[in-house]
Amino acid sequence: MLPAPRSPTLPPHPDKPTFLQSRPFLVWIAVVLTTWGVLAWQWLTPAFVAENCYYPLVMFVGAFVAGSTPQGGGAVAFPVLSVFLDVDRSLARDFSLMVQSIGMTSASVFLLSQPGALRRYRPLAWWLPTATAGFVFGMLLLQELRDQVVQGLFVGGMAAFALAYWRSDHRGVEHEVRMRRWLDRLLLGSVLFLGGIATSLFGTGVDVMMFTLLVTWFAMRERHATELTIVVMASLSVVGFVWRGLVENALTEYQVRTWLSAVPVVLIMAPVGTLVLTRISAEWLIRGIVVLNLMQLTWFNVHHPSWPKAALSLGVGAAAFGLCSWLMLRLARRRRAVVVAA
Repeated sequence: MLPAPRSPTLPPHPDKPTFLQSRPFLVWIAVVLTTWGVLAWQWLTPAFVAENCYYPLVMFVGAFVAGSTPQGGGAVAFPVLSVFLDVDRSLARDFSLMVQSIGMTSASVFLLSQPGALRRYRPLAWWLPTATAGFVFGMLLLQELRDQVVQGLFVGGMAAFALAYWRSDHRGVEHEVRMRRWLDRLLLGSVLFLGGIATSLFGTGVDVMMFTLLVTWFAMRERHATELTIVVMASLSVVGFVWRGLVENALTEYQVRTWLSAVPVVLIMAPVGTLVLTRISAEWLIRGIVVLNLMQLTWFNVHHPSWPKAALSLGVGAAAFGLCSWLMLRLARRRRAVVVAA
């Protein structure tokens, strides 16, 4: 492993407050739990929670993944609900957005309360409108795609990303996004827009696409890139929740009740994942994500198998794996050039 030079403009990792030292985080937790308690008293019953217990159970893992990796909680919720449990694709997507609007926002509040956060997250002022435009485009024009097409795109692409990232020499050197050319802005804007489209289909996607670009093209350290993508995905999840609930008026009572059943889980597990991210080697988290994504791809193809399903998911996986591997190789070459120059 080549040594990584320290960026002169930002400290590599500011002193991070614990949960109990972060006043904004504690206020957020208190407000959400109070609101949840009032709503749960009106909407939830023990019988409903017991009958639909797989929703909070799925998010016990999903929220931890959302807070500790570049994949949002929807990377677990969408395939488990849509592919494993045969839940309607739009319901699985909506649930992913709804729980991420709490869990990943919880992690984001914790991140934004850290020293130096305003400078570190300043680029989000134009990232979020761009991703939102892509999300709205996808919601308006792409929702008629067949469920198996959407599922195949998701499991193939996610498995390819995880596998390519795991086997690459993927350590970046930068602590912030450096825009050096107009091409950098064009590429970043394009990925944000396409990530918004992906999120409109899967309930997640902009986080993984952004992370891949940040650690390859912009050669960012993976921990800082992960923290940026958490805040982006949290913000877009809130946008998606509002869009489905207020703009389209499409959320049902059943969806609200399943969301409420999972709120306490995601509220705690996402920031726990963020805390774990700062304490242990990321390699163990990456290996777990690889196993999870390969299991999802395998189940998609052995459950009601067909040649079109296999061709789509494996074809997308092969193409995405090739693209991600090339990007990772490009990162390695750029990092070596930086090290030599230093």
